[in-house]
Amino acid sequence: MNLSEIYARVQPVMQAVQQEGDAALLRFTTQFDGVELQHIAVSDIEKAQAAGMLSNELKAAIEQAAANIRFFHSKQLAPAEVVETMPGVRCWRKSLGIERVGIYVPGGTAPLFSTVLMLAVPAQLAGCKEIVLCTPPQKDGTVHPAVLYSAQVAGVSQIFKAGGAQAVAAMTYGTESIPAVSKIFGPGNQYVTAAKMLAQQAGIPIDMPAGPSEVCVMADESANPKYVAADLLSQAEHGADSQVLLVATPDFNMQALQEELAAQLSRLPRNAMAAAALENSTAVVLANIEDMLALVNEYAAEHLIISMNNATAIAEQVINAGSVFIGHLSPESVGDYASGTNHTLPTNGYARMYSGVSIDSFVKKITYQQLTPEGLKTIAPTVIAMAEAEGLEAHANAVRVRL
Repeated sequence: MNLSEIYARVQPVMQAVQQEGDAALLRFTTQFDGVELQHIAVSDIEKAQAAGMLSNELKAAIEQAAANIRFFHSKQLAPAEVVETMPGVRCWRKSLGIERVGIYVPGGTAPLFSTVLMLAVPAQLAGCKEIVLCTPPQKDGTVHPAVLYSAQVAGVSQIFKAGGAQAVAAMTYGTESIPAVSKIFGPGNQYVTAAKMLAQQAGIPIDMPAGPSEVCVMADESANPKYVAADLLSQAEHGADSQVLLVATPDFNMQALQEELAAQLSRLPRNAMAAAALENSTAVVLANIEDMLALVNEYAAEHLIISMNNATAIAEQVINAGSVFIGHLSPESVGDYASGTNHTLPTNGYARMYSGVSIDSFVKKITYQQLTPEGLKTIAPTVIAMAEAEGLEAHANAVRVRL
């Protein structure tokens, strides 16, 4: 399906939610998710029951991941630094959290509760006053308990049963249940991505255009085919539209890789999806590092794994990638869940100009300046001369009258 066909399907959904609110959300949930809901908001009882439905092992894992994400992202917070550009002219910049942000958490083929942590934790650190979370309901009309528990750990209380383009529309325009937000975050399928792009046209900024997941693996003779196969399959199992690219040197053991892919694929519960993704995937063999880097930087992968000798030195030459995993013991899965870095990353080549989600994604930055009498006197000739040269006499006069 091409882009125009996707937009043609998504636009009526966006318009219906804008015009009908909750009624449209309920109708689309029945139509697209096969679930008839009575209420869109997750109840306090549902939230309270979530913890009891998870193993202690999973709860501990969620809490550890949240702690790592919080620690890594907290280091991105910086106090305002006052700079005196001239004697008596003080300037500084202050970060303030966006007051109300929306988080979309996919739940179609898998409940991505890790996305709750990746988005809500930095939003909370940034000082966002309200975090609105939308996620598709399961077939029984509930939200997966791991999503609810992760929201609890991350301090999110506004949770709604809405998925797909209709959830993005609800956060864009607001409904009786779901408040309109100032910025929308979160990955999703092609319909969610299209809805986010339409939301942006409606004046609501988004984190980035994020489509199907991608991984690029660079491998040489030192790479373990078993590890490389596992890395390729870890992305392929996201869905049939996932992109998998291998860029290898001639001495990489491609035969062993084929054998490992077949063996590991046969054991995967989601092997049909992974196999479909591999059908559309590519392996490229190149003789030298320069050519490999040229291809990798042009591709601008969401996830780049460097399974090579001198991986650290090679990583220094990467200029386009969402997140880089250096060496044989750095699987992409750790970034997806718990190393602390964010897994909400640009795809489809957007890593050439977009960054992954960080504290900066959730803040607006205001600049300030304050002048003393000495500062005004010192800077006045510069401002007056420039304003007069541009023909803006009132600008010049705003300085002149104060002298």
